[in-house]
Amino acid sequence: MAKDFARTERVAEQILRELAQMIRLAVKDPRVRKVTLTGVEVTNDYAHAKVFFTSLEGDTEGLQQGLERAAGFLRSQLAHAMKLRITPQLHFVYDASIERGAHLSQLIDQAVSADKKNDSHDA
Repeated sequence: MAKDFARTERVAEQILRELAQMIRLAVKDPRVRKVTLTGVEVTNDYAHAKVFFTSLEGDTEGLQQGLERAAGFLRSQLAHAMKLRITPQLHFVYDASIERGAHLSQLIDQAVSADKKNDSHDA
C-alpha cells in the first residue's frame, strides 16, 4: 500500500512540473501568465487531479477562468508528455495559503513594533 502512495506522490510532482512548463511556454491566454502552481493532489485511480495555484496579481477569478478554459488543452498536452494509462481531469483550486502567510507575517511585524514602542515608553 505504501508503494502506491509513493507513486501517487511522484505522479503528482511530475504533473506539477509538466503543467508549470506548459503554462509558461504553451498557453497563450494572458490571464494565465502570472500564475504560480503550488501543488497537485491526484486521486488514487489517477482520474482527477486538484491543481493548486496562486497569484500575486490579485485577479483570482479571471485567473481561475483562464485556467479552466485551458484545462482541456493542458490535459491533452499532459497526455503526450506523460505516459499514463489514464490522464487525470484537471481541477484548479485557488491556494490562499501564501496570502494568509503574508498577512500573518504582517500582523507579527506590527505586534513586534508595537511591543518595542511600549518598551521604549516604559523605560
